This record gives sequence, C-alpha cells and structure tokens, in this order.
Amino acid sequence: MKHIMLLAILGAALLLTGCIGGQVKAAYRRVSAEEAQQIMKKESGYRIVDVRTPEEYASGHIPNAICIPNESIGKQPPTELSDKKQLLFIYCRSGRRSKEAANKLVELGYENVVDFGGIIDWHG
Repeated sequence: MKHIMLLAILGAALLLTGCIGGQVKAAYRRVSAEEAQQIMKKESGYRIVDVRTPEEYASGHIPNAICIPNESIGKQPPTELSDKKQLLFIYCRSGRRSKEAANKLVELGYENVVDFGGIIDWHG
C-alpha cells in the first residue's frame, strides 16, 4: 500500500513539474523616450516602429521610423519585421497603443522589444 501511495505522489509531482516547467515568454522593456534615445546612440541595427495610424504617421514621425499600425498586428508577424531578435523600439502618441503592440509582438515571438511610450515625450 505504501508503495502505491509513493508512486502516486511521484507521478503527481512529475505531472506538476511538467506543467510548471513550460517555456516562459520574454517580456518587453518599458523605458522613457530619453532612455530610448540614449540606447539608440549606443546600438545599431535597430528598428523604430510607429504603431499609430498611417494618417498620424504622415502628420509627423520620428526619423527612420516605419509605420505598422497597432490594429494591423495580429496573429501573424508583420512582414516588415522579419528578424525576431532585432532590437525594436515601439511608440505611439501617448503610450497606450505602444504597450498593446509591444505585448502582441512579444506574444508573436519577438525577443528584443522596447516600448518608450508616446511621441509626445520625444525630444529630438
């Protein structure tokens, strides 16, 4: 009887370990616009992604930023972002959409996502 109980406990422990030991997805980093600018000065090969609407982007955007509207980021990775290890800086107008977009990109497997909020905080 003790032998059966011990096997049951070991089996439950293995099952629990298997459930807990799954892969943990990386989270994105949240930095200020000033911190993002400092990182950009040190790094190379990054992309700046404006997740506002095309109309907002056309009215003014950060130099070299590409427009990928938050609403267009879905179940498939954006074709403009083929390298999931590339450093991505995400922004919108005030920070709400950039947070949503950063979460979605991490869920899609992007590993180096930095959200610096809104263009309203950008001084450059």
